[in-house]
Amino acid sequence: NIEAAESHPDRLIAFCSVNPLWGQDAVDEVIRCHAAGAKGIGELHPDSQGFLDADLAALAPVFDTANELDMPILMHASEPGGHGYPGKGTVTPELLMALVTAFPNNKFIFSHFGGGLPFYALMPEVRSALKNTYFDSAASPFLYRPEVFDVAARAVGADKILFASDYPLVSQKRALDEFSKSGIVDHQAELIRGVNASNVLGIS
Repeated sequence: NIEAAESHPDRLIAFCSVNPLWGQDAVDEVIRCHAAGAKGIGELHPDSQGFLDADLAALAPVFDTANELDMPILMHASEPGGHGYPGKGTVTPELLMALVTAFPNNKFIFSHFGGGLPFYALMPEVRSALKNTYFDSAASPFLYRPEVFDVAARAVGADKILFASDYPLVSQKRALDEFSKSGIVDHQAELIRGVNASNVLGIS
């Protein structure tokens, strides 16, 4: 991952994946990867990594290190309803809100539109809690109609949405074709397609 990003710095940005329950080993790996050029942590999978039922304090060493290094944490998310599919998991908006509340200073990116968490941002207290939280659109053609981008932008803000495809599951072309049908206005589309990610990752 890091070697590929070093070879193609104009096209790739490295993230590092660790299990927060590894303790100091995980912290050391995050620091090593950051020094080598990684910009974020993830994608974390709480179901398969086994930290759904862990005491949130056990996550603090890695999450605090991420905060100190200004590395966003990308985490898999799942919808509490709707159709089932391989890898859907149980990381629903309620659990994500618990993380956001416990670690309010961390930058989070919740995949797959955060399992629907952006829609709860119509509640003022939720929108306030999500001040450092972003949502990617990975695999959205399998989950939502294209207007999900417009609905999410109205609920949580277009500046909180990061375009993603979930390649190779979904090609970038297919994801972009779906996005073109979203009804998003041009200035919001520009934010979602890349400006937001540049801001979150601190790149030009």
